[in-house]
Amino acid sequence: MGDSSSSFPARLDQKYDAAAHRWADKMRLLGYFDAYLGFLSRGSPEHLGYNALDVGCGTGAFAEARTVIRSEGRVTLMEPSDKMLMRAEQALGRRGIATETARTRLEDFRSTDPFDCVLAAHVLEHCQDPILALRQMRDLAAPTAKLWLVVSKPHWCNAIIWFQWRHRSYRPEKVAEMLAESGWLLEAQHSFPTGPPSRTSRGYLARAV
Repeated sequence: MGDSSSSFPARLDQKYDAAAHRWADKMRLLGYFDAYLGFLSRGSPEHLGYNALDVGCGTGAFAEARTVIRSEGRVTLMEPSDKMLMRAEQALGRRGIATETARTRLEDFRSTDPFDCVLAAHVLEHCQDPILALRQMRDLAAPTAKLWLVVSKPHWCNAIIWFQWRHRSYRPEKVAEMLAESGWLLEAQHSFPTGPPSRTSRGYLARAV
C-alpha cells in the first residue's frame, strides 16, 4: 500500500483512512488473510525471518498471517495511512506481538538494522516506478533476506477494482523482470487456489542478492 510521494498521493492516503474501519473484516471475508497464510506457509518458519518489515501494511493482514507461523522476533509496520496503521498495530497486539510502527512512505523510511524478511502485499500497483520501490526494499534488506511479494495480476476483477483504487496489474514475467532489475532473485511463484485472491493476485518469493 505505498511508495513514493508521486506514486502514493495524499488523496490515496485519505481514501485508505476512510476505508480503514472496515478493511480488516473485508479482507478476511474475501479470503485474503487465508490466502496470505497459505502463501507464507510455503517455506520454513526461518524464511519468515527474525526482523520483519511489512511495507504498506494496511490493517496488518500480511504481517498477522506471518505471526501465525512465526511469532518470534520483531515486526515493523510501515504505512502512510494513520488509521490503517493503528488497526494493524492493534491486530498484532491482540496476538501478543509487540510492533514498531512507521507512519511514512517507503522512500522516507530509514532503519539502522537491516531486515531479514520483507513483506509487501499490493504495494507495487500504486508505484509510478515499481523498480525503484523494489530497490528501496532491497536497500532495507539484509544479505539473503527474503521478499514475500503479492501483486495484482491482469483479470477482469481487477478492472472493477481499478475504478476505486486506480491501481496497476502486472503479468508474472514482468514481475520477474522487475525483481531481477532491482537486486532480487525470484525463487518461487505462488498461485492462490480459491476465491477472489485466485483471480486478482499472485505471490512471489525472492531472495536478496
